[in-house]
Formats: sequence, structure tokens, C-alpha cells
Amino acid sequence: MGSNKIPCDPEALIQAVRRFEGKRVLVLGDLIVDRFVWGSVSRICPEAPVPVVEINKESTRLGGAANVAANIRSLGGMPLPVGVAGNDPEGLRLREMLHTIGSAGGGLVIDKGRPTSVKTRIIAHHQQVCRTDREDRTPVSSAVQRKIAAKFRKAIGRADAVVISDYAKGLISRSLLRQVLPRARAAGKVVCVDPKMIDFAAYSPATVVTPNVSEIEQASGIPICGTRNLARAVNTVLRRPGIGHLLVTRGEEGMALFGNGSRPAYIPTVAREVFDVTGAGDTVISTLALSLVSGLSILEAAVLSNIAAGIVVGKLGTASVSAEELIENIRSI
Repeated sequence: MGSNKIPCDPEALIQAVRRFEGKRVLVLGDLIVDRFVWGSVSRICPEAPVPVVEINKESTRLGGAANVAANIRSLGGMPLPVGVAGNDPEGLRLREMLHTIGSAGGGLVIDKGRPTSVKTRIIAHHQQVCRTDREDRTPVSSAVQRKIAAKFRKAIGRADAVVISDYAKGLISRSLLRQVLPRARAAGKVVCVDPKMIDFAAYSPATVVTPNVSEIEQASGIPICGTRNLARAVNTVLRRPGIGHLLVTRGEEGMALFGNGSRPAYIPTVAREVFDVTGAGDTVISTLALSLVSGLSILEAAVLSNIAAGIVVGKLGTASVSAEELIENIRSI
């Protein structure tokens, strides 16, 4: 594919994107509200050596697993989110935003005992000054977990693929995964996992897991500097049963795809400018799941996900990619 040296036909990728329309993806994970406070800095606080941000506007977007749902919808698919929200104004806002993108709220469990996760980013002159988190990262109760598993079982028959979006906010646990992943495998569903746990075996069985380099280092115990150490680290993880492929996101170095019995594929980044990496992993896994249920091979799906990530990092704040943007960028490479 041009300078990328990846054996993918651009027209095949474009036709697959057009097949995204109507594909249903069950998204199980940590639903987050991303709040942005936008402003400017012209002075330093006299009380402490910190900038004073004069606020110009505020905005709220879907974050975490909810941003995965937003990306799926923007690409033409239909997300089926399953997760937890608090019984608070932020939880109500989360449900309203999901409704706005056309996502049914039947997969949400309201937990009165915990707040809705909210990340607030303060941004001045296109730079993030600081972030505040309002959340409870303790594991959800066994009663809530049973409700979540029941929501998953109810939705799995309607789904073409499953995404596990683990942000380590207390929902995704070994016990919950043991209840849902074998059902997804039995139903013949593609399963894509964005991990946070160190032991990737907890996410088995899965079609593909999408860690970053730091997560692979932690999972393997091998420091990574260069592709040789990366391959060693990945092979250590792939020896554990039940994981088909690892798609490692490598920042400005692009991605690397590994699978048992196949040679690794190194996919260079196509990002023209990087303004903000917030939510880029959500775009990757959304595109990956839709690609795999739209007739693409795992390599083609990885290449397409890499293109989508290159688009979203050029946007400021939590963002998504449309099918039209993706097709336009495929044609320009």
C-alpha cells in the first residue's frame, strides 16, 4: 500500500468500510464522561507557581467504552454498549449522549453506590494543563456483575462482534470475563480486547488484543527497546492459550501485528500531525472490530485501524472518525 509496504488493496479497504453500515458491535467496558474545559493563560497564579486558566467554554463527550460506541456509530455501525453508570447527573448526561448517537440504553446498569466516571481535562492554547478524575475504581459488587453478565447474554445474539474496553475502573474482572467470553466464543463472535490487566490470559478466548508497548512490557516482564525485544515480549504473551493475535500500538512508530505461526507485520504510522492521542485506542479497536466482521483479514483490519488512528490523533480532545473521512484518507495514501 504505497510507501507502507503492506500488501493491502486500497479498493478492498474502501469496500469494507462501506460494509460497516449496520454492523452491530457489543461494547462491554468502562463508560466514562469526558469533560473539557477550554481556556487561555496569560498570567501565573500569585498563590502558587501554576498557570491561571481563563475559561472560554466547556464541552462534554463520550469517553472510555462510551467513546468506542461513539466511534462505531460514526463509522456506520450500531453499538450495543453494556456497562455501569451512577445514579447522578453525570450518569444522566452519559445516557443522554448515548441516546443522541442512536445507541439504546438497555445495556446500562445503574449503580447507586458509585459515581459515574468523569475525566475533566483543562486545556489552554491547545495544550492540556491538567486532568481531574472523579471515579470509584473499586470492583463493582457481585450483584451488579450478575446484572452486567445478564445484559451481555441478552445482547450477544444480536451482535456481529464484541469489544472489551477495559479502562481499569472496576467493571472488567476475571470473574466477569469468565462469564461472558466463553459465550462470545460459543456464539462464533469476533472478540477484540483493549486490555489493562497485566495477565492477558484473563482475556481468553479473544480474537485479537490491542495493548500498547507499556502494557506489553508489563505483561511479559521484558523491557522493550527495538523490534527484537518487542518480538520476544509478544511471543512470551502469545504462548498463553486463547489469544489469536496481538496488535501492539507503538505511538509514532505505528503498529505491529503478531499471531501464532505467522510472521510479524510492522505497520508505519500514517499520522500527518499529532495534536492529541486521547481516545486513539478507542478508534483503533472500533475500526478493528468493524473491519473483521466486514470481510477483511486481520492484517487488512490492522492497516485500516492504523489509518483511522492517524486521523483521530490530528484532532483535539476525545474524537471519532467518520466512514467518509476514512475512505478519503485511504485514497490519499
